[in-house]
Amino acid sequence: MIPHHRFDGPPDAPVVVLGPSLGTTLDLWEPQLAALTRTWRVLRYDLPGHGGSPAASGFTRGLNRGLTVDDLAAGVLALLDHHGLAQGDRRVAYAGVSLGGAVGTALALRAPDRVASLVLCCTSARFGTAESWRERAALVRAEGTKPLVEATRSRWFTAGFPGAERYLDMLRGADPEGYAACCDALAAFDVRDRLGEVRAPTLVIAGVEDPATPPAHAEVLAEGIPDAALLVVPEAAHLATAERPDVVTEAIVRHLTTTTSRRTA
Repeated sequence: MIPHHRFDGPPDAPVVVLGPSLGTTLDLWEPQLAALTRTWRVLRYDLPGHGGSPAASGFTRGLNRGLTVDDLAAGVLALLDHHGLAQGDRRVAYAGVSLGGAVGTALALRAPDRVASLVLCCTSARFGTAESWRERAALVRAEGTKPLVEATRSRWFTAGFPGAERYLDMLRGADPEGYAACCDALAAFDVRDRLGEVRAPTLVIAGVEDPATPPAHAEVLAEGIPDAALLVVPEAAHLATAERPDVVTEAIVRHLTTTTSRRTA
């Protein structure tokens, strides 16, 4: 199943794929667009049941099991194949936030010859306990995403961040089953013992005040992935791309520019 997606930037430029966090849409990356589209063709996508993407059942039809992060990575590969990208000796760069970052890690493990550079922002190799994610999935299936909004506000942003509502509206608009299926995927995700297999040059970014994937999670990624760089962003919680675009955007552009050749898709 190909997720809903959008291209921005010069059609002949190298491609960077941007993955969103759980509860957000491809619009999460709007603060980075102006800088990235100067030299990159930006490909953003939506998670199942988020934004314009179809429900999660479209990604798991015929599998007789729940959604996995590897399924989401397979969806990104299908998207690349659909547009003839990252084939032969031409590769794409990838940057993802939270669940989008986990998809990037899975993509780099699943198809290492197709990922030229990797940015993992406010993400983890293992997101808490499986039980906590299954409990959240059950709550959302029963009551929708509304009960999550205020707790999510304090996870996503530091106190007083003025732009929170537009991002929380993305959460409010998420399809409950799609959100819950992504929770199931996170419950089963654990690549701590495979980080050494990631070959793409990697930048790991953490928000110093992120309660969901704190800097300690970023340190596990940076220490496990060979030669990975680590940036801890002050005055930022879980959606550091939205809260501190000044710092995060500059770091992403610098990493992509220095680690990715023009021989990308």
